Parts: sequence; structure tokens; C-alpha cells
Amino acid sequence: MKSSGGQEQSIAIRDADSPAWSVRAAAGRRLAISARVDEVADVLHRLLLDQDTAVTQETAVALLARKDIVGLRCVLLARSYAAEISTAEEIQAALDCYPDWMTAEGADRLIKQLQKLTSDDDPGVRDEAQRILASLLQREE
Repeated sequence: MKSSGGQEQSIAIRDADSPAWSVRAAAGRRLAISARVDEVADVLHRLLLDQDTAVTQETAVALLARKDIVGLRCVLLARSYAAEISTAEEIQAALDCYPDWMTAEGADRLIKQLQKLTSDDDPGVRDEAQRILASLLQREE
């Protein structure tokens, strides 16, 4: 018998394939708060690269709201894979405009997470982390 959390996750995974963008966006938000993101990483990645930028934006913001390196890594990985300009811009907007990073504490957390991700196993994640860090350092000068 599945637990309630497992059942909710299964429903969210199913909803990620919905033809309705709003249902896919809601699935992205629900999956982003999962304690075991690694189990749904492929689905989140697909939602981050969705043809509808609202799905991309909702999923990216929900992952960033985790305020942890896991959520940030998912978003950076998708940004490195984004082939559509509109998708890449939407992910970048979520990264650039996340309100928590406007505070000193949030900015410090972001910088520490990005520094860790510069040595990630995935070259796309590493490159994105380095690119954002370089941009942040340029702004400080």
C-alpha cells in the first residue's frame, strides 16, 4: 500500500503529462517540494523545459523556493539544456528575479551554493554556476 505522500507524488507525475499547462505547472510546484527530488528529477527537468513558459516559470520558482542546493541545481541543469530562447529566458528570469536573493542572507546563501556547484559532476551545471558567479562578482565591482 502506498503512503499518502507516495500517492500524491504519483498523481503529480501523472499530471506532468497533462495537455493543460495549468495542470503541468501545478505538478511542477508539487514535485518541487518533494523530499526526494532525485526520484522525480527527470520529470522536473522535463517541466522546466516545457513548451509553455508558464510551466517553466512555475516549476523554476518552486524549486528555487526550496532555498537549497538541490533546487538550484535542477534549475541550473535545465538552463544549461534549454534550446528554446523563450525557455532559456524564462529560467534566467527566475534566477535573476528570485526575491530571496535580494536580501543579504539570501545572496550569501546563493553565492555559497553556486560556489559548491562550480565543482558539480555535470559540466552544464558547472558552467551555469560559474557564469552566474562571474556576473554577481562583476556587479559588486
